[in-house]
Amino acid sequence: MILQHPLITRHWPLLAALISAAMLATAHGFEHFAHLAPCELCYRQREVYWLALVLGLVVMLVQYKKPASRMMQGGLALLGLVFLTGALVAGYHAGVEWKFWPGPSSCTGSLAELANMGADLLNDLSQPSDAPKCDQIPWAMFGLSMAGWNALISLVLAAISFQLALSRPKQQVTL
Repeated sequence: MILQHPLITRHWPLLAALISAAMLATAHGFEHFAHLAPCELCYRQREVYWLALVLGLVVMLVQYKKPASRMMQGGLALLGLVFLTGALVAGYHAGVEWKFWPGPSSCTGSLAELANMGADLLNDLSQPSDAPKCDQIPWAMFGLSMAGWNALISLVLAAISFQLALSRPKQQVTL
């Protein structure tokens, strides 16, 4: 099984931190090179990856000092919880995009906004806003938005972290 591979079992905290950094770099790349401005919920998803990146590095240091400890298992479980939080935030965002449920009022179009649109039209036209709404899908691949892909990736990262946290600790020498 792929989770038994030494690269995964020995170096998961570092890999988790690197994957988090890659996800952040991808998000910033879409923002700066593809000019896809992030919405409020996109920023929440980035915050989770920043936390996972820092936590992955901390757990890596714990692994270096005490590779087969309960502290190590606890760190992996905590990493799993962070990724699971990311999956929930991204899943919520994807649901908002697909209109399964309403999003935050500060981030989505509402009926009240539509009713007031005529009265505020001149004011709105004079003040351009480039902040996208959370219920819009600016980019999709194979039918999934960025939030949908993020939910899937975060769920896989959480599953790997939990699997390794629940596995029996072994004395391993890490590089």
